[in-house]
Amino acid sequence: MPYPVDMTVRPDVSGHFDPATNTISYIVRDSASDHCAIVDSVMDIDYAAGRITYDHADALIAEIERRGLTLDWIIETHVHADHLSAAPYIQQKLGGKIGIGAQIVTVQETFGKIFNEGTRFQRDGSQFDALLEDGDTYQIGEMTAFALHTPGHMPACMTHVMGDAAFVGDTLFMPDGGSARADFPGGDAGTLYDSIQKVLRLPDTMRLFMCHDYGPNGRDIAWETSVAEEKAHNIHVGGGTTRAAFVKMRQARDATLDMPKLILPSLQVNMRAGEVPCDDDGHPVFKVPVNAI
Repeated sequence: MPYPVDMTVRPDVSGHFDPATNTISYIVRDSASDHCAIVDSVMDIDYAAGRITYDHADALIAEIERRGLTLDWIIETHVHADHLSAAPYIQQKLGGKIGIGAQIVTVQETFGKIFNEGTRFQRDGSQFDALLEDGDTYQIGEMTAFALHTPGHMPACMTHVMGDAAFVGDTLFMPDGGSARADFPGGDAGTLYDSIQKVLRLPDTMRLFMCHDYGPNGRDIAWETSVAEEKAHNIHVGGGTTRAAFVKMRQARDATLDMPKLILPSLQVNMRAGEVPCDDDGHPVFKVPVNAI
């Protein structure tokens, strides 16, 4: 299929690993200008103490300011279930538009009910500046980026292609890490397989950047691979794994997994574009729904 970007453009990609959540946030600079995007920022939380801080986001902000860059976009690859977004904090400091997949409205509807959010919680995606549909393009300086809808892990998952770099969220992990779980509300293993194939139809030389890495078998943390490497070596989908075999494996594996330790605060914050929910008196609070997820 024709793609609406110049894949010979090679943006500068700076990865920032957060050891508390095994998340990698990225600063992506257009090679032809001083404009950039942030992909998948992290807000720090001490869940047991109920304390939020911004050390990880401050490091991103400091690098952008040190390099004299202009922030155009703060991209969320999906509604993360394992870390909290720092998007509004970064936007307040540096500007930029907050973008997410248009199916955020499905996620908001699903989890709005689970968290009993009531009518004050808007389920139309209006908390975000841009809701991106499959194939939509946007500008980072002179570089055109585009979004591929890659659901299965969550309904609003998007892969963002910026020149020769694609940011896959939780759709794929490094080849020895396999793929993301598909058992959250709105997830589906078969849909995830189809989305992975969509990513693997990108050019073999496309650089792929992961949202998470856990260093399987004790190896060092890593976050960059390629379409060719994933097609050849991914332990879940490489070497021509069939859809039926993937679905069987994924469903069996997901049944053994614990919920992420930050899933409850993460969903409440991330479906609000990074804002912390408040009670009727304006105090930041999180809800703990019982037997609901």
